Amino acid sequence: MTTLELTPAFRSSLRAQAHGLKPVVLIGEQGLNPANLAEIEVALKAHALIKVRVFGDDTAARLAMQHTICDTLGAAPVQAIGKLLVLYRPRPKASHAAPQDDAAAAKRGKSPRTVKVVVPSSSPTHRAKVKRVTLLGNQRLTATGKVKRAKPRLTSVKKSSRG
Repeated sequence: MTTLELTPAFRSSLRAQAHGLKPVVLIGEQGLNPANLAEIEVALKAHALIKVRVFGDDTAARLAMQHTICDTLGAAPVQAIGKLLVLYRPRPKASHAAPQDDAAAAKRGKSPRTVKVVVPSSSPTHRAKVKRVTLLGNQRLTATGKVKRAKPRLTSVKKSSRG
């Protein structure tokens, strides 16, 4: 794979975003190995912008590792400061993962969801009020328009035995 090219302005904004990040992959004294590359690959898929800490005193070796990682995984080097390497690779398009996400969402249910509730007025001359209510996963709407839990909240045996 080829190394990604970043514009200076975009690189600067990535450095600003990476400032608060903690290293997600640690490379030990023995150097870069396939397991490290696999972990970096997983982290880049999940986060797009990551920090890698390299435990080694050789600056040239760290920069060579950064170059190897970027060439192998198709990432862009954002910054190398001390023993930290900042890497960026854009996330894959959402269209490839959409069928799996739709199936997972259908299995889990749609939560939170917003529902319109029409509350009739007690006076025949007044108009009914329309309210929007947000229902969370464990909630349902009764026929009278009240929000109730679908299942009672679980409590521990210790709390229920206290009296």
